[in-house]
Amino acid sequence: MASQDASGITIMSMLEIRFHGRGGQGAVTSAELMAQTAIGMGKYAQAFPSFGPERRGAPVTAFLRISDSPIRIREKVYEPNVVVVLDPTVMNVTKVDQGLKPDGLLLINTHQSEEQIRNRYGFTQKISTIDAVKIALEELKVPITNTVMLGAFSKVLGQATLKDVEEPFTHRFGGALAVKNLAAFKRAYEETKGVA
Repeated sequence: MASQDASGITIMSMLEIRFHGRGGQGAVTSAELMAQTAIGMGKYAQAFPSFGPERRGAPVTAFLRISDSPIRIREKVYEPNVVVVLDPTVMNVTKVDQGLKPDGLLLINTHQSEEQIRNRYGFTQKISTIDAVKIALEELKVPITNTVMLGAFSKVLGQATLKDVEEPFTHRFGGALAVKNLAAFKRAYEETKGVA
């Protein structure tokens, strides 16, 4: 039985997400934190990376599934509902929209407009943008965008609130760093553009 999430994406009983970033930017951490958040909300979730012999800065992919029922599938996400791009430079070397469902969503860290992104890459699915680097530098003082992108993800998909991520963030980052990451999440939630 199909349903629609906050952004109007039709989902069956499971939301499948693929994250694209570069080593050291937090793509894997993003997937893990959102899985922990979903589990804390009473849902089922799984998150895992796809690694080769990558080094820091090399393209990295991570996968996330969130469901209201147990997840039996144990493979990469080939046809995601959502693609989250933590570093826009990976779009120059990776076809990030590969397999993305026709009614799917690209959530992109960029200072460019949706129109500029469409013109450059030819994307046909929905696009939502956030200048995650700007927020990360202002809130965290480093260009690591994982928690910023989770704020944007939660805004456009209605998957979690600030309260929902407090415990996973505190457990992962601890103390003052958790507070900074929560502030970054909150700003992204408020500033994400596209997909009403």
